[in-house]
Amino acid sequence: MNEQLILASASPRRKELLDQIGVSYIVHTVDVDETPKVGEFAIDYVVRIAAEKSAVCLNELHGTLPILAADTSVVIDGHILGKPRDKADALSMLKQLSGKTHTVYSAVSLRCKGSSSEFQHFQVLSKTEVQFRQITTKEMHNYWATGEPQGKAGGYAIQGLASIFVESITGSFSGVVGLPLFETAQLLFKQGINILHE
Repeated sequence: MNEQLILASASPRRKELLDQIGVSYIVHTVDVDETPKVGEFAIDYVVRIAAEKSAVCLNELHGTLPILAADTSVVIDGHILGKPRDKADALSMLKQLSGKTHTVYSAVSLRCKGSSSEFQHFQVLSKTEVQFRQITTKEMHNYWATGEPQGKAGGYAIQGLASIFVESITGSFSGVVGLPLFETAQLLFKQGINILHE
């Protein structure tokens, strides 16, 4: 198979989403500092982190294939909820999300060679509103015990057991999972990377 791009991510969810739309890729994991800057707005943060991931990947590989990176953040009341450090942190996040609407931003960064053979940078951003029902304390503890919240932004996986907490969603489901497929496909298509190609 001729790979169409490099995925700068270790996320199994992003790999599954690219598989879903038939994109062939090579995985190259990168390590960036994901600490928000003081006073940084959530939108600026998620766009910056996605861009840094693709930039680091390009710097490490010096290849010719396009590089795709993404970052997803769960935001409530202006606060970014990262990946829970431990059970107490995860329970705190679920309590904040319970019975409320939160926003999920998912930024996609694509670096690919232009006509001048220099790498150009393109980005898109998806915004999704997710409404959670009230979650009981017992449910929160039981959910943590499944292991699913670990390593997930906001302490939950919408495509998993946490789906039972979701009352409604307005926007991109795949964006909440980790890679907004509509926006990603549009970005790839504009740069000549076809999804439904012969």
